[in-house]
Amino acid sequence: MAEEAVKLYPNCDPTVWLRSCEEEVNDPVEGTVTGEIPLWLNGCLIRNGPGSLKVGDMTFRHLFDSAALLHRFSVSGGGCSYQCRFLRSRTFQRNRAAARIVVTEFGTRAAPDPCHTIFDRVSALFRPGESMSDNAMISVYPFGDELYAFTEGPVIHRIDPVTLDTCERKNLMESNVALVNHTSHPHVMPNGDVFNVGMSVVRGRIRHVVVKFPFVEKGDMFQNAQIVGSIKPRWALHPAYMHTFGVTANYFVIVEQPLTVSLCALVRNQLQDKPLASSLKWFADQETHIVLISRADGTEHKRYRTESLFFLHIVNAYELGDELVLDLCTYRDPQVLNAMYVDAMENMQSNADYAEWFRGRPKRLRLPLQAPRLAPVAATLLADVGCETPTIHYALCNGRPYRYFYAISSDVDAENPGTLIKVDTKTGEMKTWCEKNCYPSEPVFVPAPGGTEEDSGVLLCALVWGGARDRETGLLVLSAASMQELGRAVFATPSPAPKCLHGWFLPQHT
Repeated sequence: MAEEAVKLYPNCDPTVWLRSCEEEVNDPVEGTVTGEIPLWLNGCLIRNGPGSLKVGDMTFRHLFDSAALLHRFSVSGGGCSYQCRFLRSRTFQRNRAAARIVVTEFGTRAAPDPCHTIFDRVSALFRPGESMSDNAMISVYPFGDELYAFTEGPVIHRIDPVTLDTCERKNLMESNVALVNHTSHPHVMPNGDVFNVGMSVVRGRIRHVVVKFPFVEKGDMFQNAQIVGSIKPRWALHPAYMHTFGVTANYFVIVEQPLTVSLCALVRNQLQDKPLASSLKWFADQETHIVLISRADGTEHKRYRTESLFFLHIVNAYELGDELVLDLCTYRDPQVLNAMYVDAMENMQSNADYAEWFRGRPKRLRLPLQAPRLAPVAATLLADVGCETPTIHYALCNGRPYRYFYAISSDVDAENPGTLIKVDTKTGEMKTWCEKNCYPSEPVFVPAPGGTEEDSGVLLCALVWGGARDRETGLLVLSAASMQELGRAVFATPSPAPKCLHGWFLPQHT
């Protein structure tokens, strides 16, 4: 018998990302609760993420292509129930009907379609919302009393937060703001307005734009959407790739990193039906630009430059005296995107470079508001630990001075790759929670009623386990102050439980 190959990362189980849900949980099932879930905690945590890599006999090549699976953890009276359902996107329904991959994704090319002519591909260039995948598997955000599933394409889906039904499909390319794409992480302001950053064609030219969706208590917040800021891309034919942005009292903060979308390659690949990933271009020798867009008049106020870096998530941004502080999770290059290809994850245990691909670190940039244009700024380390999907006490601290953020580990070679992390940005102190073979998703902060401190509240984290525990999921409740476990609910699932990405907590006011 041949000896089993030595695993380079023996504590990391990549299969938690490679699972495919085979059976939805339509009706709520009750979990087994241990510890105590606070009685004041009432509401539902809605999660989104990759749900199935399989279509018939075919398999998607990249994690971002996996069919969107919605999860619902409903908490009340110290108990918790669970549901999960696939998002009924047009892409999902077409793939299921054909029992094969018929829509090209971020990293996967569709099966050849002899009926798909070159004329069809040319005409598709003018209607990206209809020709591109609408598999919205990244995040969920509230718009007034409605909840939407997001990805970076122009199509979003309204979902029912109780049943997880897919209710409505909105193509923002066909709206009055004509968004070609947008970030997966809009900002929900204290008054209910929502802002997002995307690309649009303004007077015949591609622009990075900021869009405002004015709050309405009931009904459609998209009718009165308006562009409230715009700038020219740093490179006209290579606009920067952006997954998040920041907002402060006076500015929108966008980071033009040297990972770009080549518009020429995008057109060529659309004609050849190649994956979107092949349109990305990394300019390794170029610096990163940080741009402040004035909230008062929507124009570029200031531009800074720093080291070449790649990022997905901004932790927070805020103004303090005569400077603007920007915290973000950084990588030295975009290899982390390649690390999420299925074959890369399947072969990670023999890839000596894999841990370095994920070697992200949280850094801080201090931007002097009176500095000259393109002033250089240095990025300083907030904590020497891999952090991803960062979160804060959003309602209290978004766009304002803050002290704490929470994240999951991105160090696959750590003793416990599933570690949850709390970072004190003032002292550099860290607190952690971990459990062997357990993989939490993005922590979501829920403030405690009457809390007086920034960290008065709990963290909610969806859980999955590695190895033989692939048909279990759970909800973990931690004290945000101490990072100690208060309670958890564990659920048996009828098929493998995949790890999710982002979510939103909807409180039930009593």
